[in-house]
Amino acid sequence: MALPPELITLAHYMAGEFDNQQQAIADPVWYVHLRLWQRPVPLFTEDSLTLFAEQANIVNLDRPYRPRLLRLRLSDTLPASLQVQYYMFKDSEAICGAGRHPELLKQLTIDQIEFLPSCTLTVQQRQGESNSYEFSTSSATGSPCCFTYQGNTYQVSLGFEATKEEFRSYDKGIDPTTGKAIWGALLGPFRFTKCQDFAHELAV
Repeated sequence: MALPPELITLAHYMAGEFDNQQQAIADPVWYVHLRLWQRPVPLFTEDSLTLFAEQANIVNLDRPYRPRLLRLRLSDTLPASLQVQYYMFKDSEAICGAGRHPELLKQLTIDQIEFLPSCTLTVQQRQGESNSYEFSTSSATGSPCCFTYQGNTYQVSLGFEATKEEFRSYDKGIDPTTGKAIWGALLGPFRFTKCQDFAHELAV
């Protein structure tokens, strides 16, 4: 299946190692200095481009957290529209650190992941100058992403924007009791710039 150019461009913008150093220096009270990895993986290659994502505090790069899988594909319900489907790992420890050690991803199989049906984003895009794009996302369900892991229930408000110059994460953890955001992009997005490009690892 031939993938649309907008989907390939979005994957190129997202694939890489990112850093929000400038933001963390400017506003250290609200923004921790983070490193974010979004690394291509050879899953769902028949109709999608898929990225493994995790992040770490800059002072604890050997202790990454929030591993997840993002499947970029055409929407099943909205013709010609893009969507991002989220998956969790059944054993997150087995994949921990794969952002820096991509050999851990080579043996990854579909049996090791679990689709999160409430965690799908709809992608909007706007074409700018010189064939560049600006991508933004919104929840396909209108409610927070909800999942259970090791007996605990979690809610996350997902969202991001991606351009050639910057990746902005709006992810926020939600208290399931109060519905209020308790961690993440509480005062606006985490603004990441790419310090290493992984686009050459995409299977296109």
